[in-house]
Amino acid sequence: MLRLAGARVLDERDLIDVRGVFDDDPVAACMVAARVEVAGLDPWRLGGEMWGSDSKPIRGKVEGLCFSGPNLIPLKGGAAAMRMFADRARRRGRMCSSLVGPAEQVLTLWDELQPDWGPAREVRGDQPLMALSTAPKITPDPMVRQVRPSELGRYLPAAISMFIEEVGIDPCAEDGGAGYRARVSELIAAGRAFARFEHGEVVFKAEIGAMSSKVGQIQGVWVRPDRRGEGIGTAGTAAVADRLTRVLNRTASLYVNGYNAVAQAAYRRIGFEQVGQYATVLF
Repeated sequence: MLRLAGARVLDERDLIDVRGVFDDDPVAACMVAARVEVAGLDPWRLGGEMWGSDSKPIRGKVEGLCFSGPNLIPLKGGAAAMRMFADRARRRGRMCSSLVGPAEQVLTLWDELQPDWGPAREVRGDQPLMALSTAPKITPDPMVRQVRPSELGRYLPAAISMFIEEVGIDPCAEDGGAGYRARVSELIAAGRAFARFEHGEVVFKAEIGAMSSKVGQIQGVWVRPDRRGEGIGTAGTAAVADRLTRVLNRTASLYVNGYNAVAQAAYRRIGFEQVGQYATVLF
């Protein structure tokens, strides 16, 4: 039976096509690729659905790709594919906290969804996507290390402060912080949370939020306010990037708000170069 053209939920038969999209731009695809490499395309294991738009009314080559889970992440496709994804998203109802990913796809998809889902709390349309595949150009901070599970109580306040500064909302507001605490605890247990402790307090923190077989995405970079301007953030981020490139054999990546010229300059001193453009729509 022929079906109407539109976005569909992908399954294991589409895995080769999906991996091809990841291979075309592994840095931009890191957040989604990290999930698919572990869980495949089964929605229950994936924690969301992978949507595709095809080249034909019947199953064909996947020409557009979008992950629908805690975040809505469109990775590939032109205006027609984004309209298909918007139609499916509208029918399902908004279940995500943000749209995030390559700027062209995110902003096109948001144009389609805004009449129904708007207004957004904030649209960050200019977020340079940066990457580093070699050793950092500056000396990594030797005091930055992996956070131990027993240090969750000391690390968590810094993580909450970072989240409030970056996202603009308190992650503890809805459930008393249980969900966010669990997420941070998972990152620590996986060895992907890093900090510099001084006198038992965190003065720098960062995490590897997503890690595929090729790329690790650094997130949550934060320096205690009274220690900013000393270069702690630059050397600390270099330490995390060094672990990714030298120890884990991945490309280090991150994205930064376009208006944050200070952070961009710091990342360039480390050796990061812009490889793409991201955008984020926050609800």
